[in-house]
Amino acid sequence: MWCLVSFFRFGSPATDAVEIGFRCGAKGTHTSRTIMFDELQQVFAIVPAGAKREEYAQAIIKGNCLSKVTAATRRLTNQRLGELYALAPHVPAFRVFRRLWDVEPQGRSLLAILMSIARDPLLAATAPSIMSLPVDGELGRDSMKSLLQAVVSGRLSANTLDKVCRNAASSWAQSGHLEGRVFKKRRQVKASPSAAAFALYLSHAAGFRGAEIFSSDWLRVLDCDPSRARQMALEAKRTGLIDLRISGEVVDINLSRLDPCSARPRP
Repeated sequence: MWCLVSFFRFGSPATDAVEIGFRCGAKGTHTSRTIMFDELQQVFAIVPAGAKREEYAQAIIKGNCLSKVTAATRRLTNQRLGELYALAPHVPAFRVFRRLWDVEPQGRSLLAILMSIARDPLLAATAPSIMSLPVDGELGRDSMKSLLQAVVSGRLSANTLDKVCRNAASSWAQSGHLEGRVFKKRRQVKASPSAAAFALYLSHAAGFRGAEIFSSDWLRVLDCDPSRARQMALEAKRTGLIDLRISGEVVDINLSRLDPCSARPRP
């Protein structure tokens, strides 16, 4: 399995994670593409929330909403966006993702990187090279490549690894974590209530419970330490996204508001 161990409470994908839409295995979209944030925004601007997978495909391929030159490129773009984001309402994580997308525009790039981490093991493997980088620190491609090599165990060629590094660096720039064309430097991102709610949702699916959920790497992706994560969870509660009770170290989080269509039990 290529999923990054630190994103999961017990070292491997929990059943809940797979059920809500996490993707694991020996492949990743970042061998060929980035998180494609601009394309995703264009698709969501045209295709309404609640649309079926076929409607997304029709808009991208037949409607050519992304203005791709060839039919082959349109089909490939539809495939890659589906790999990263599902684009299917029967996938719980996508339902939550699409609902939160419409809550506040400023949180969209962070929603995209979180969803992509959950669905692309290669991107997830690069996360430590970003999360451990101090603000204004310059990204070293060698450190990112070493992380990938440890995860893929020789399955990818050197050229492919280089391409994954380039694509991943671009993705982290699209999310706001990196800045710069040639030499990319770390920037601190500003978590939004919607992004925090989604990080909590993914953390729970990954096996985190109680107060430890605020220390999960899903919240660290938002540059939230445990204290800041608590504050953002309270913000998400105030905006009506989640239910939350905190009494000392006892934390009770109810995430059912995020996906009213789901019959999943309360955390």
